[in-house]
Amino acid sequence: MSSPAPQPRIAKKDLPPLSELMDAAVEAVGGRERPGQTKMAEAVDQALRRAEHLAVQAGTGTGKSLAYLVPAVRHAVYKGATVVVSTATIALQQQLVDRDLPRLAAALEPLLGRELHYAILKGRRNYLCLNRLSVGAPDDPEDGLFDTSQVSALGRHVQRLHEWADTTQTGDRDELVPGVPEQAWRQVSVTAKECLGGQRCPQAQTCFSEQARAQAAEADLVVTNHAMLAIDALEDFQVLPEHDAVVIDEAHDLVDRVTSVASGELSANAVETAARRVGKLIADRSADRLKELGEDLRVALEEQGAARLDVLPSHLGNTLLAIRDNAQECLRELGPEPKEADPAISAGRRAAKTSLEDLHTTAARMLASFEAPIPDRWDVVWVSKSFEGKWPPALHVAPIAVGGLLREALFKTRTTVLTSATLTLGGSFEPLARQWGLPPLGAPEPQVPAAEDGGASADDEKPLIWTGLDVGSPFDYPRSGILYIARHLPSPTRDGLPKEYLAELAELIQAAGGRTLGLFSSMRAAKQAAEELETDFPVLCQGEDSTSQLVKQFAESPETCLFGTLSLWQGVDVPGPSLSLVVMDRIPFPRPDDPVSSSRKRAVDARGGNGFMQVPASHAALLLAQGAGRLLRSTTDKGVVAILDSRLSTKTYGSFLLSSLPPFWTTTDPSVVRAALTRLTAS
Repeated sequence: MSSPAPQPRIAKKDLPPLSELMDAAVEAVGGRERPGQTKMAEAVDQALRRAEHLAVQAGTGTGKSLAYLVPAVRHAVYKGATVVVSTATIALQQQLVDRDLPRLAAALEPLLGRELHYAILKGRRNYLCLNRLSVGAPDDPEDGLFDTSQVSALGRHVQRLHEWADTTQTGDRDELVPGVPEQAWRQVSVTAKECLGGQRCPQAQTCFSEQARAQAAEADLVVTNHAMLAIDALEDFQVLPEHDAVVIDEAHDLVDRVTSVASGELSANAVETAARRVGKLIADRSADRLKELGEDLRVALEEQGAARLDVLPSHLGNTLLAIRDNAQECLRELGPEPKEADPAISAGRRAAKTSLEDLHTTAARMLASFEAPIPDRWDVVWVSKSFEGKWPPALHVAPIAVGGLLREALFKTRTTVLTSATLTLGGSFEPLARQWGLPPLGAPEPQVPAAEDGGASADDEKPLIWTGLDVGSPFDYPRSGILYIARHLPSPTRDGLPKEYLAELAELIQAAGGRTLGLFSSMRAAKQAAEELETDFPVLCQGEDSTSQLVKQFAESPETCLFGTLSLWQGVDVPGPSLSLVVMDRIPFPRPDDPVSSSRKRAVDARGGNGFMQVPASHAALLLAQGAGRLLRSTTDKGVVAILDSRLSTKTYGSFLLSSLPPFWTTTDPSVVRAALTRLTAS
């Protein structure tokens, strides 16, 4: 990657037209002109010039990466500004930085008259911390468990990290292959809150994270992820460089990623860790009391069922109140950091301070969430417990909606382009736009009180203008794919896969000659199918190896089947003869007791809306579309998407779900589907 340097903006008269830049870019990647790609590029260019938001649905094979990268580059060099490109997955980030952007930069440099600079920026926890490597993690046991001479598995991982630190140029965890367990990585990394900062850290001049940030600050394009985008919006400190435009790829995943970042967790382990850290720095009395409260929290959570809490039990509420106040007292006793302090001591203080602040903030937020009536609450709180007690129970808090946050921190401050292969649900952009906090398309402008009367100024209440555009797909869906709905099967139950489902699945796999991706609504169902299915073809099941390794093995062995759950519904890219059948066991509604989904549904119902259609049905439509999208990955692919849930054709909401899927030729006749798969296998 080229080292960045400040670049002047290009005068409008010297700015090459978009079409010329697109031609050069397409030629550089060995592609060909695609109408959908051209249409999308023109729309993105116009949105950036007009500072208006744009949502673009671009089907697989459109070439959407170039369709937003080229206009983004054109905007950046003309304005002398930075454009941020945000993705949901590491795979797409690496594709952009390692494959697309190097070729794009080489192709556009002669036309732009200067070098194109780009950078990838991740959270601080993704980079090796040289100071922590030097002074050690604050929780290192005194018996030297993490001594590099330690022969334990964990010790060997840490030893390898020390050796890698001498050779890496970036300190980026993703460059370490094979990787290391999270427990080992924690010994050599810090969060943003744990970082000592450039003024105090003795390693500031060589800090990998700071080098990445410096490079990003001077780049035309910065590639990051949705989590970093959310942190930049949520936190008081800035994590992304100054930018006036954002392109959000994989935008269908934006709400879930932002929700995750905006969530909090409290457990007995977290309280005890804070007590242990601060116990080395303050009077024993306060630290011991905090440790006792950790045990109190453990008991209180074990008494609770794993469920959403609409009412805060008094014993749990008293424990939360005590944790909040005791954490504040420990912070007061810890006091400000001395101006001159040993780096190891400073690191220990910062770790303790971060743990205490997290405890105080999360406990206070949980307590506050119960103060308002249920319809007016911003947050939902729930207890989680692991299956068979593999990890201790925890208390969680999450926002019921993130649209307000996105509207205030993103759409009102920067021009935003959102794109994905799946953005329309039920044939409309409205379901996702509503979750993002965008107004309905064509909504009238709000009436703005006059500023001199104490109201907001017109600038403060400027309406959010956005456009939705579906550029289609190069795939001929009716000729290339069949959508089969197994209408004759019984409705699914919560008691596992009925024998009729297993028999139907076996017949489909036999006709397809293996080559099947099985997408299941739960890991229990996936394992049941893998264990009980009577078939002559090998079946891989998620969990037997890393997901990436299983997908690789599946792609390389055409007669193999791969069964799994949520992570396989999105992102699996297996073009060619190894995949000709995608089977979904049921409509992927969220669990009725899912705390966030059920709270969102209840909130919509309370406002007079249709909570079922806006929340569970929209969630299911999105996953169905993503799952169906695994079938056709190139223009020569052919095959069948089979959905074994008869409700898709018998329930009134079925039409909404079906209109969210690609326009395959549709049938409910199993003999027609088996015959088509047999012909395809023989060809």
